[in-house]
Amino acid sequence: MASRSLNKALLIGNLTRDPELRYTPKGNPVCSFSIATNSSWKDAEGNVQEIAEFHNIIAWNKLAEICSQILKTGMKVYIEGEIRNRKWEKEGVNYNRTEIRADNMMVLTPLSKNVSVDTDFDSNEDISDKNSKSASKKVKDVEIEELDSLDDLPF
Repeated sequence: MASRSLNKALLIGNLTRDPELRYTPKGNPVCSFSIATNSSWKDAEGNVQEIAEFHNIIAWNKLAEICSQILKTGMKVYIEGEIRNRKWEKEGVNYNRTEIRADNMMVLTPLSKNVSVDTDFDSNEDISDKNSKSASKKVKDVEIEELDSLDDLPF
């Protein structure tokens, strides 16, 4: 039996570049960007030391579209996701990259008043799935209304 495990990353940082939105051959949106997190401490001599870590972020589907619409370089964001390591070979050279696959994103920098965003999403949900789900929800609502109007309910 396999033991349980946890792969969770929680980051608060600033965007180092504007998000880049692309589409897979199947039409799924994917957005990539990076954020920097900073930390500081005092060394043995009492001098303040600082370090910046840079994190590659990947968002999919509706979250990808939202990120590409509202995020800009320098904005502070909260990212929640899981750590992924990718390996590939190109022209005989091996590459490795560590990324955070974002499941949730919150903008911590105040947005301008003219930005409006639909935040009702599941990061793993395809956009066409969302449209079909909302259509089926409407059908269910109609069915419930019809049932409520019947006088001979069994209860």
